[in-house]
Amino acid sequence: MKTTPPQVLSDYFAAVNDGRTDDAAACFSADALVHDESHDHQGREVIRAWMEETTLKYHPKVVVTQIQDVGRAFAATGMVSGTFPGSPLQFDYTFTVSGEEISHLSIR
Repeated sequence: MKTTPPQVLSDYFAAVNDGRTDDAAACFSADALVHDESHDHQGREVIRAWMEETTLKYHPKVVVTQIQDVGRAFAATGMVSGTFPGSPLQFDYTFTVSGEEISHLSIR
């Protein structure tokens, strides 16, 4: 049985690609946790600040190449381009969604 990913994941990637950090942060629950580059970012406002800094520094654009339901989470693979060394690079995203919000995101 194929599961359609939640709309919040499409909303998140669209906001990231458009540089809309407030909209991207709004996809997260108030106490969400993001793990990226060996750092944790906890809470919607901290996540928004991290996204704003990353967006200004790297101007990332993500092309999602695969997304699948992996039990209690969704795994996505994306080619990310931007102003960083080695661009574009492939990243793996693991999302936990609670209700209509992202409660956890790990980027590797």
